[in-house]
Amino acid sequence: MRDCHLQIAKYQRDEVRLPNDSRKEIFTRAKTNRKRLKDGLAANDDPIPIGQRTQGSYAMRTMIVEKDGDYDIDDGVYFKKEDLVGPKGADKTSLAAREMVCSALQDERFNDAPEVLKNCVRVYYNEGYHIDVPVYRHVVVTDAWTGEENDHYELASSSWKRSDALAVTSWFQDFNKDNCSNASKDGDKGQFVEVVRLLKAFARSRASWKGKISNGFVISKLVADHWVEVTGRDDRALRDVAKAIRDKLSWEQAVKHPVLDENIIEDGNAKAKFLHAKLDEKLKHLDVLDEWNCDHAKAMSAWDKFFDVDWFSQQPDPDGAKSLAEKVGPAVKRGETRYA
Repeated sequence: MRDCHLQIAKYQRDEVRLPNDSRKEIFTRAKTNRKRLKDGLAANDDPIPIGQRTQGSYAMRTMIVEKDGDYDIDDGVYFKKEDLVGPKGADKTSLAAREMVCSALQDERFNDAPEVLKNCVRVYYNEGYHIDVPVYRHVVVTDAWTGEENDHYELASSSWKRSDALAVTSWFQDFNKDNCSNASKDGDKGQFVEVVRLLKAFARSRASWKGKISNGFVISKLVADHWVEVTGRDDRALRDVAKAIRDKLSWEQAVKHPVLDENIIEDGNAKAKFLHAKLDEKLKHLDVLDEWNCDHAKAMSAWDKFFDVDWFSQQPDPDGAKSLAEKVGPAVKRGETRYA
């Protein structure tokens, strides 16, 4: 396979990975939202949370640049189970807990009011992105025979459902650290997390795929399930994992949860089938990389087709030849590749 590590690594670093300045800006909004929530709860004489934590792609450092600016951050809010009770002392329903949080987050400065969704309360910002606030309760159970206490978290979904987003984040960070020789302490670097970002970028590369293809959590777990580090070759690691995921999804779509005894998605899942179909279709563009006479121009064109970009064709040949874009000139449009 032709070595395109330098180009894939640069593409991930410069075009896919969310820059630190953008991360800071998004988290600043999340902190402002936390204060709004606490103040609103206090004003409504509702329970004060025991904690608020970022989770999902932000916490796992897998957020990527979104072409339409539709960024989101998951910022969970946690309560004691015994604090979430109704006026007659019964446990609040999961819907009542989300409605309580939604009421506390109302702000007349929003163009679109916060909204109760199935698994969270969503806060919309004018810039196009949003903050999702999942609501959790901390449950402590005492064994009647031994007196031993065990605890867990439950998410306010269609009902109270056992969930542990913080454990998922820890699983992801530990996997990156334990399986990548180049992993950084903060989890921002590591071939595993970088390949996850690249496959998320692939899944979001065509506007027509939106809403039809597997989400970032499913993709992250699939990458972990089929992970083999290829030291110094991000291009090979990406292609090998993509092929393995395609092959797995061709016969089974169920994906196990990394920390709970359940599946994230079940066999027959339509979005996983769509991911399989698109991987199978677009991986064919990379077959040229295995040809003995594959040159820089052919290789870059193949990666452009895989990601639906023209970025790779702009990259200079490390052996000193001109880039494909320099050879064909500005008049060439995407899909009309010509060679000098």
